[in-house]
Amino acid sequence: MEVKKSIPNVTAINAGKVTLGFLNILEFHIVFVETKKGEDSPTQRAKPRQSYIAYPLLRSAIFRPTPPTSGQQSSIRLQTRDFTFITFNFETESRARGAFECLRTYGCRLASIDKLYAFSYKAPPQERGCNGWEVYNPRAEYRRQGISDKLPDKGWRISTINKNYTFSPTYPELIVVPSSISDNVLKYAGTHRSRARIPALSYLHPVNNCSITRSSQPHVGITRKRSLQDERLVAACFSAIHLGPSASQVEITTYPESELSETEKAEDNLIASADACYDEKTGKRVVYGAQQSNLIVDARPTLNAAAMQLVGKGSENMDFYKCAKKAFLYIANIHVMRASLDQVFKALQDADISPLPPSRELLNASGWIGHIMNILDGSALIARQVGIHHSHVLIHCSDGWDRTSQLSAMAQIMLDPYYRTFEGFIVLVEKEWLAFGHNFQRRSGILGHEDWFKIQNDAMAGSTIQPGENEGQGDGDRMFRTMVSATRRFLKQPSQADEIVSDDDLESVSSNSKSSANGQRLTVLKEISPVFHQFLEATQQLVRQCPNRFEFNERFLRRLFYHTYSCQYGEFLYNSEKDRKEAQVAERTSSVWDYFLSRRDMFTNKQYDDTIDDTVRGKERLLFPNMKDIKWWHELYGRTDEEMNVTKSAVNHKDAIAAGKEFAESPKTTGEPGTLIVRVETESGAYQDNQPSTSQIEPLGVTSTASDGPSTSNSENPVINTPSPRDSEAEQRSEDQETPPAPVPSPLPVPHKSVLAGVESAHGALIPEMRPQVAKKGAPSPTIGASDESLVDGISSLASVGGSKQPSTPGSGANTPRSTGKKKADTSSYMDQEMTTIG
Repeated sequence: MEVKKSIPNVTAINAGKVTLGFLNILEFHIVFVETKKGEDSPTQRAKPRQSYIAYPLLRSAIFRPTPPTSGQQSSIRLQTRDFTFITFNFETESRARGAFECLRTYGCRLASIDKLYAFSYKAPPQERGCNGWEVYNPRAEYRRQGISDKLPDKGWRISTINKNYTFSPTYPELIVVPSSISDNVLKYAGTHRSRARIPALSYLHPVNNCSITRSSQPHVGITRKRSLQDERLVAACFSAIHLGPSASQVEITTYPESELSETEKAEDNLIASADACYDEKTGKRVVYGAQQSNLIVDARPTLNAAAMQLVGKGSENMDFYKCAKKAFLYIANIHVMRASLDQVFKALQDADISPLPPSRELLNASGWIGHIMNILDGSALIARQVGIHHSHVLIHCSDGWDRTSQLSAMAQIMLDPYYRTFEGFIVLVEKEWLAFGHNFQRRSGILGHEDWFKIQNDAMAGSTIQPGENEGQGDGDRMFRTMVSATRRFLKQPSQADEIVSDDDLESVSSNSKSSANGQRLTVLKEISPVFHQFLEATQQLVRQCPNRFEFNERFLRRLFYHTYSCQYGEFLYNSEKDRKEAQVAERTSSVWDYFLSRRDMFTNKQYDDTIDDTVRGKERLLFPNMKDIKWWHELYGRTDEEMNVTKSAVNHKDAIAAGKEFAESPKTTGEPGTLIVRVETESGAYQDNQPSTSQIEPLGVTSTASDGPSTSNSENPVINTPSPRDSEAEQRSEDQETPPAPVPSPLPVPHKSVLAGVESAHGALIPEMRPQVAKKGAPSPTIGASDESLVDGISSLASVGGSKQPSTPGSGANTPRSTGKKKADTSSYMDQEMTTIG
């Protein structure tokens, strides 16, 4: 691969460590090649250490020019999505500026997905021996679940209503629906669901035939519209029975905290309840009947669901879905998750110039761990309903491709050991994330954005970088921004500017942001969000807590996180199955699963035990998280466990609530905060867990030499299996010129086990409560009646309510002393042609 620019005598600073070397700028990566004093070029060293950074991984590049008389070197300070923090110092301002302009040019590909690395990458022989594109076959997966034309009818069928993606462009081509529902009914039901994402099967339990289905929100609106076809479809999914009118809102069984969080005790409930699942007269096992508690899970806070009624959407009126109850999970929207991760980055931002630990106060205030807990808690609720209470569950959020994917996939991991295997997890990601239309391109921002490349104000020149100083502000890049702005306006397609309401915050989003007639796309900052990142973090919690129940290891998840942003493979470049087929991704790019399957030993858990026996502790089929043991994924953040996690008892519950509340009320936060931070973990000193690879750069090409395997040479296109994964981010913005409506503030999340706050009245009207009340233990959930008029009045007053600022309480952990001890990372080499970070 041709080196576009090579700059000598560049000093790299990472974790306070200074390294001298060459900075080579390639078309798809920047490469820092370490040298020693006295070496004129990296070729003088037999196996120089190289550090690769793929451009799509960049989340911030700050150029800091300095005048020659200042005595200070000009620098470029980088942050990447995989939590790499590096500062490059240059001998002259002109060299630094030239490097920055190259970074901005290659890192800001405004509209061309087909110019990303995946379309140029040539897989090595070991990867070409695999075919990751064929690992997931939807018919085979549903056949595994017992659904096929050649098998006895289990109440479900595979529909081709979405052939050629004409029914719902964001859904998979094959969807599974109840056998009793015709395609004609589905067509009418599709008009009642956002983007025609009707309730479709995700998972069918092999023992009790209970299901997990998923959809988008219904078109209810203020007038409380209904659809007989949608009601019939949901009833068929639930094999419906009619419950009493008092069952319109779910009442979650309140187990002791330890019982809810420990796998063993949850399994005891399953075994102990087995007798109740048999009919006394016939002696046969009863699955459908009065003991069921079918559930409609709305992942959003109730306030968000109520606000969506203003634009004709909302949540189900349970008067018309008496076959089920409803639960709101209070999982925050994409904007809150993005802001939370920004706070995590802020806590870690000095990892380049300082070896000291990050701020525990900032980590606590981010609410990030609370968000992961909420996802796990909601997923466990779904898994219990299906696996223990023998009930059906329908999951949705707004569009049904973000929080819905998180909950559905995590619940299936808890329910089915197959998804804990190597191939099973791949199938799960393909099915729940890729096929069901998670917007990877929109959420990851892989095409870059001009706002991420900044020239720091020249008034700062001449001074040394200080901790916390990482926001570039200045006018030096005004011309570039003007040019980019003009390009963006040119790329817009006015004919496609039909506005839709954001899947979270009443924020106007143009459908143009997805694609245009010629396949051009733009990064929209407010559409970026770490949704898939959070799923991987939640999975890692289970992998850590249950070390012998997963066939893959933590390293597999970390590497998958990295390749979500590397753009080296084709899976994560587009927003839907339809987009990938139209772009012929399978024919034009390599599969990321080729990478993992060809290095299976590297990512296999040596402790894995595939024995399933519900009578033996630790070998049960069901798997639930221990909510008292949720910790920071320290390997992902490039830290040691001692630096990231509190080893003492969990943080006080009230302090955790206060920390989440304080973050929610920050001026930068729009929407609801993270959930209860039941345990706030901490961090300290930086460390890199990558084993240095041995590679050598030639003048006009790159030849990578594996540190732990056979070498592969390709001067035209090297195999770049880049550094260890670190972070993702998120946003969503309107491409329209109008200012989108301000987001509606939302309540502090409360664990659904305590009480479901924004309840529905007996006749189904949503009550937009700003501060959900927590019911005392044993007390029934409050039921509040309200007319349609009161609902509208309540929503109309949200703007004034949201404007009031509540006093905040400092979060816990503020006075905890920082650890300054550093622990050496695992130095096992990653893979063939592994690229490393510096430090």
